[in-house]
Parts: sequence; structure tokens; C-alpha cells
Amino acid sequence: MFDYKMKLTDEQLEILNGAQGATMAKVMQTMVMFGEFLGASELVPITHQNGHLSTSFGIGTLKPLFEVMDKLINDEIKTVAPFTVNPRPLDYANIKCSFIEKYVFNKYLYNKQALYESQLEKLGLKDRNAFTCTNYLDEVGNKPKYGDILSWAESSSVIYANSVIGARSNRNSSIIELFGNVLGLVPKYGLVLDEGRYASIKITLRLSRLVDAHLLGLVIGKYAKDEIAYISGLDKHLGKELTDKVKSYLKDFGASLASSSDVALYHIDNLTPEAKKYGSKLLAKGFKTLVIDDEMVKKELDSLPVLWKRPDAKPDLCFIGCPHLSMFQLNEWTKRIIDGLKASGEKKVVVKTVLLASPDVIEKFENTINYDLLINAGVKLSSICTIMFTNNPKTNRRNIITNSNKCRIYSHARYYTNEEIINIITGKVEL
Repeated sequence: MFDYKMKLTDEQLEILNGAQGATMAKVMQTMVMFGEFLGASELVPITHQNGHLSTSFGIGTLKPLFEVMDKLINDEIKTVAPFTVNPRPLDYANIKCSFIEKYVFNKYLYNKQALYESQLEKLGLKDRNAFTCTNYLDEVGNKPKYGDILSWAESSSVIYANSVIGARSNRNSSIIELFGNVLGLVPKYGLVLDEGRYASIKITLRLSRLVDAHLLGLVIGKYAKDEIAYISGLDKHLGKELTDKVKSYLKDFGASLASSSDVALYHIDNLTPEAKKYGSKLLAKGFKTLVIDDEMVKKELDSLPVLWKRPDAKPDLCFIGCPHLSMFQLNEWTKRIIDGLKASGEKKVVVKTVLLASPDVIEKFENTINYDLLINAGVKLSSICTIMFTNNPKTNRRNIITNSNKCRIYSHARYYTNEEIINIITGKVEL
């Protein structure tokens, strides 16, 4: 037994003392030690019925993770509820790879993918379609409620749940996320607490038009850094209701913000649930202020680096959907692409283009007329993770373009705005 100060319930203490076996005792010990390190005085139950795991890729070097998974499975331990998991890394059917790329993927990178997916199934995977970073979409069926406590780690899911839904999750590590879903408990600290959700910086937007979600997330992330932001002025462009269009925008905005900073929660005046409920009362004592205008946005856009070996090269692959696209966005991008092709006189996209969405969203989209329009325009659909796909050094040498700041940050992909992407892939503009 180790020394601890945390207040535990009788049931939690029994687990710690081995009543449910040595493995569960180690899981509980890890969670208690982690919580105490961060100042938590107790553990609180997860209240959402489904979990989510961020590690979805079978990289051979993750041997310790596979061993932990085997230990849990051999002791017949499962998560307290079915879970979704981040996207798979590969899809050879829709994204063609060279022989060398496949060799690196299969031999060195994801050589344990089949093993790991079998472990996930035994541990409590929701279903074979449950691989997505947008687990909170209605089609996927893992959407928490306002006030729900979660054990999540995926940065874009955490910031969406906290900000757009009003659920509560710290930005955990993948192992703590896993153990939280096994125990059904998380340490009570940080964003789980009322006092942990106050904003320390108020950002006022003075923009002449609505900026692309990924670009705005990048700019605010640069200045917010690790602070919770209360954002004023965005409702002028988005309105005051969380429509499908607005939620899709905030999904991408949050993913970009979280990948550009350590932020896991933001409030938007007159729009997000806690801001609607509490308003300026969410501002912490002594909060800082910042104004962001058109000039600051343009400056940030113009300063983005180009990591291609030849900056003047033509793109050979375009990824749209990091994080995965919503149903609204699949329809929206289809219209943009078709309208762009009509304007340019082209019949198909001139750059290999892949739209990415969860398997469940794609299944629903396949039953619409827009699916045929998109496929006939030469566009592919996939459910992979672009970041995991570009982990391959051979793949990362491709001249990839994207509208995703998150994809740009974690790869050599070149960022373009939505309008620029459409102009490029439909042939209206030649680079």
C-alpha cells in the first residue's frame, strides 16, 4: 500500500485494496496518484453513458500499451460502457499509396493494427464503425449532455464537449483516459470544477467578415496559449443559436484552437451554453483583455510556413476533414465543389481530393443525391486520420494541401482557406 491523502469512498477503497483483483488495484492506484499530483481531493463518477479513447493506431513501438490492454483483457476487465475511438490510420481503397509507402506503413508504423483493434473490441469498443474524432455527432451516437463528466483525451473532442455542449472533461493523457473509462471515475480537478471553468482572458473580435474556422482558431490560440477565453463579437457573424452550420464551424474552430494551444475550453458570448447561462460572470477576477482585428488575422495567415521541399510545386493531394466532417459539411463541400467545377469548366477535380468523415456519417451520406454528385466529380470519401496517415515520412513528402490548421500543424501539409482550396481543386486557379 502507498501513502495517499485523497478521500475515497468505501467502494473505491475496496478496489484499491484488491477486492476486484490486482490489476484493478493498480488502475485505481494510478488514478489516485495522478489525481493527487494535480491537487484533486476525490474521484467523481463519469456520468456520460459512453467513453472515447484517443489511441486508435497499432504502432509497434506502443508495446507497453498493448501489454496493459492484454492485462485488462486477461483479467476480464472491460470499460464501464461501450466506447468510440479515434480514426484508423489507413484506407488503401480510397487513398492510393506507393509500394514503398505501404511497406513503411505495414512493416514499421501500423504493423500491430489488427492486434490492437482486436484488443479494443474485447475491451468494449462500441462497434466496427466507432472510429472517428467526431464521436459527439448525432450519427455516431456518443454525444454527452450538458454537465456530464467525461474521461476523454482527444483534444478536438474535449474542447467541443466542454465548450459547445457544456460537458466536463480535462484534457487527459491516453492512459488516464483509458483507466478513467475502466473505473468509471476521474479526479475532481481543473475543468471538472465550477471554479476551473472561469475565463482569464476576454477576446473581442472586430472582424469585417466571418473568418474560416481553422484560421480563427489558429489566431486565438496564439494569444490565448493556455488560458480559457471568453470570446465576444463572434455571435455577430454566427448568430445566437447552435444550428448544424454553427456547430460545424465551432467543431473546426475548437480543433484548431486546441492544436495551436493548450486550451480545452472557450466561451462565446450569447452562443455557447455556459456563456448564455452566466454571461460575463464567467470572467475571472483580474481577467485580461485583447482585441483581434482583420489585420492581425491577415498577418498570421501570411506568416504560415511552407514545409514542402519545393514551395512552388503543384499539389498532388488535398485533405478536407480534420477533424471529421459533419453531415452538414459533406453537403456544403459537395455544393462548393460542383459550383466550382461549373465555373471552371472542368468535369472532375484537378487535384486528388479526399473528404473525411466518420463511417456512420458517410453511410448516411451515401443515401443522398449529393453522394453521387461528389463521386462523379472525382472526390473520394474516407474515415482515416490525416495526421496518422502523414506520419509516414514517405507520405509526408507529398505536396498535400488542406483547410485544416490541425493537419498543418502535425504534418507538412500546406494550409489554404476554404475559398482557396475550392479554387485550386476545381481548376479555377493554377498554382
